[in-house]
Amino acid sequence: MASKARQSLDAPPVSRIKSSASTVSALNYPHGHLNSLNDQQEEALQKFKAVLEERGVWKRGPPPSHNDQTLLQDEYTTNAARNALSRYLRARRWIVEDAFTQFKETEDWRAANELDLLYETIDLDAYEESRRLYPQWTGRRDRRGIPLYVFEIRTLDNKTVANYEKNGAKSSFSKAKSDGKTPPGLMRLFALYENLTRFSQPFATQLTDRDSPDIPITLSTNIVDVAGVGLKQFWNLKAHMQAASQLATAHYPETLDRIFIIGAPFFFSTVWGWIKRWFDPITVSKIFILAPHEVLPTLESFIERRNIPKKYGGDLDYTFGQLGIPDPAWDGVVAWENGYSSFPSGPMIWEDVADPAGGGAQPERLQCVALGYKDGRPRREVVCTIPRTWSPPGSEAKPTTTTTTTTRNGASADAGGVAVPVEDKDAAAAAAAAASNVEQQATEQKSPESFRTADTQVDTQVDNSADAMEKLAIDEKKTATAEATPAVAQTAV
Repeated sequence: MASKARQSLDAPPVSRIKSSASTVSALNYPHGHLNSLNDQQEEALQKFKAVLEERGVWKRGPPPSHNDQTLLQDEYTTNAARNALSRYLRARRWIVEDAFTQFKETEDWRAANELDLLYETIDLDAYEESRRLYPQWTGRRDRRGIPLYVFEIRTLDNKTVANYEKNGAKSSFSKAKSDGKTPPGLMRLFALYENLTRFSQPFATQLTDRDSPDIPITLSTNIVDVAGVGLKQFWNLKAHMQAASQLATAHYPETLDRIFIIGAPFFFSTVWGWIKRWFDPITVSKIFILAPHEVLPTLESFIERRNIPKKYGGDLDYTFGQLGIPDPAWDGVVAWENGYSSFPSGPMIWEDVADPAGGGAQPERLQCVALGYKDGRPRREVVCTIPRTWSPPGSEAKPTTTTTTTTRNGASADAGGVAVPVEDKDAAAAAAAAASNVEQQATEQKSPESFRTADTQVDTQVDNSADAMEKLAIDEKKTATAEATPAVAQTAV
């Protein structure tokens, strides 16, 4: 093995990384998010709105078809048009026309496949089958308050994936119709992305024990475990992962923050050659391959040890496949209802709590409502309530609406939707952005090479599939190259 490669691996992985929730990431989080836009980003957002309105994709209202926090953060309500516009602006480098193209294509795709109806009417058994195979929320968050997901790739063997796609293509697992173009076997997978943007992220947004409670959460942190996966299994998964990843990148942009690849085998550089072209450069720049000695120190820089699964050196007794473990930090915040003591499997949304006196909604609290179908019957149960600590800008607040919620014991409750104004912080955010940019530059300059992102430089020269299969016999030199590969890779999370 080349000595230079060994020195890179043996270098202290995170000794100069600030182990704090206030660390500014290589993608400058939280800037580019609501309440933290600089002047240029705010100008781009306003132009984006104007373009959307002019072309009939967005209406100003009242009520608007997409309100401000919807333009920047998936809303907790059941509004069908809740895609976050700033995610598209960030993904397209704040170029309005490029963001418009991606957003319009997503809106068309969502409408053609009735994504809202799919999420709200999916069969719970079908949802659970997907949940147990793909990235799973641990119930915990990283130091910045971003939901932490774990994904063990080895569960996706060839037979399992074939059966999953076959069942998805045959079964009537929801009341939604397909566009006939998206592989029907993959449609159930997108209920999980809906759960991320409609349940996990809005929940994390309302929790204030984080560094920037005025910034809505639109991201996820992911541990992707590829241990025990052979090259043949990677190869057999190639078509499935490519289709799923490209659709997710196109229609759920900028929902990922850092992704840590753990347990990468010696041939991973070959696998990386297949998959890196599936993603845009910004996504590629967020992925880090960790050597065994880097795992715990790196994870602990971004995640408290109590929230890291024991498998990776932490204290959390979490096993892939189980539901999220409630965080003690929720005590006194989450008020469980109807016999629940944790969040169940299946689709969930956040709505305003109804006023029991009949006076409409109580905008100071939100309720989690579990949806989906079980044995052909709809589930609509209140799981818990939480204080509302974050609200969209009042200038585009929604009027109160009323729906009916059925609890586990058969009782009914009204649920409305109303937004509460919050203080405009654009001026303070612009000043903070300038100061944080200085901190960001200093952090990157001090970061060791093994922990530095590839920014936007992506090698466009990759081996084709046939060539990759011919390279199964990888010699020691190839192995050394794989271990010294810059810490960037991507998977379908």
